[in-house]
Amino acid sequence: MTIQKNDFIEIDFTGKSNNEIFDTTRKEDAKEMGLDADVKPSIVSIGNQMLLKGLDEELEGKEIGKSYTIALTPDRAFGKRNPKLIRLIPLRVFREKNINPYPGMVVQLDNNMARILSASGGRITVDFNNQLAGKDVEYEIKVNRKVTDNKEKVNALLDFFLQQRFEYEIKDKKVIFKEPKIKPFLDLFQQKFKDMTGLDFEVEGETKEESKKEEEKEESKKEEKKGTKKTE
Repeated sequence: MTIQKNDFIEIDFTGKSNNEIFDTTRKEDAKEMGLDADVKPSIVSIGNQMLLKGLDEELEGKEIGKSYTIALTPDRAFGKRNPKLIRLIPLRVFREKNINPYPGMVVQLDNNMARILSASGGRITVDFNNQLAGKDVEYEIKVNRKVTDNKEKVNALLDFFLQQRFEYEIKDKKVIFKEPKIKPFLDLFQQKFKDMTGLDFEVEGETKEESKKEEEKEESKKEEKKGTKKTE
């Protein structure tokens, strides 16, 4: 069985650059990185930006159950280094945040991760490029299985795009969420999720509310017509 666009698959992978692991779903490789996190296989949808561009392209057409080694150049991985993303920032900005900057330090500035290149005098050289930008990378990937369960698919979408889970039920090709607070997110991703899964996504009670509004509009139109006839 080969992988097609929009297929959901479960994969195990380890990403390396210069023979150093930078990301993995495998417990033995996580230990090598010094991570105590409970890593596990990832569920992704092919061709929907849930993977690096190069991996998306390479995995389409591959076979379920097989292992692959995929090498990617920067343009198909984390992009080329952009000199404009290297900036000089006054030392006082760090002092205000109680940060004592030093070369190699990774900090969060303006909601972005950055690495200190040099720290001398009153100005600090900061690199906002991804640490893997400009580097060739290699992935060892095992395609474990094709995912057909709709609940697994929905959970994978919530984890990846929203980074949180919401209570829902799946009924008659519809994913019905119980929590209204998901609505702003759903307004953004509703069509994308439908294209990826073939399911409709809605918030519980929303359909009834929309029907009620339509009924009110129709009643309003009828009243307007009655008023117009009386005037005539």
